[in-house]
Amino acid sequence: MLSNLLTFNFPRLRYDRMIWVMFLLITALILVSAVSRKKNSFADNTSIEIMPLESGEKLLSDRDVRQTLLRAFGNTLEGTELASLEVERMERVLEEDPFVLDAETYVGQRNTLHVRIRQREPVLRILDNRGGNYYLDKDAAKVPVSRNYTARVIVATGNIAPYTADFREKKRNSLKDVFHLANYLMADPVWSTFIQQIHVNNAGEYILVPLVGDQKIMLGSVRNLEDKLNRLKVFYKEGMPYSGWRAYETINLKFSGQVVCRR
Repeated sequence: MLSNLLTFNFPRLRYDRMIWVMFLLITALILVSAVSRKKNSFADNTSIEIMPLESGEKLLSDRDVRQTLLRAFGNTLEGTELASLEVERMERVLEEDPFVLDAETYVGQRNTLHVRIRQREPVLRILDNRGGNYYLDKDAAKVPVSRNYTARVIVATGNIAPYTADFREKKRNSLKDVFHLANYLMADPVWSTFIQQIHVNNAGEYILVPLVGDQKIMLGSVRNLEDKLNRLKVFYKEGMPYSGWRAYETINLKFSGQVVCRR
């Protein structure tokens, strides 16, 4: 037995492998310790970034964001233990705000809570006969009027159906038609800068009001928009320079192939 032990070849130790294992263990301990210290530390401050609209303006302020979080969580976030911060819930709370399209929250360096807000972009303002006063964004979401900024967009007035979340799915709906018409006008480089108002009269007809001149442009229905507005472009290019911008009270496009003007 003793002779066998004396002649047994013990495996050679791989010192390089041992060093590598020890390095990994030490690194893991450092990471676990850092994460533990991070969770047990406190939020020092809150950084709020609100992405401006295309106009460079903001519909809500930093104070509005802080107030929303304060109402939801009952206390200021500064001084809160990082492990207790519910960043996902913060995002959900902020995205319930009608001005907010998307919210992102995370804890960064130096225990700073970062809040980044992307706003809804208004594309149309509604002022209807029932007293409704609000915006629609590009996704047809309802956006209230902001006390911080008045968006310069096309205004729709008159006999417009009240807002419902499914208004675009309805077969006949004046709000749906107004939204479609506004988007059509904004997609055109000429009409997007030339038309300032869409009015719906009690007969359900659509009337455009330009920035220049005193005339009203009678569309009738929103069918055949491309044909109607192409006729109007030709009239403005070929006929209006001779008569002047103030020569006509109405420009009627309701009749196929015609532009009927009344002084």
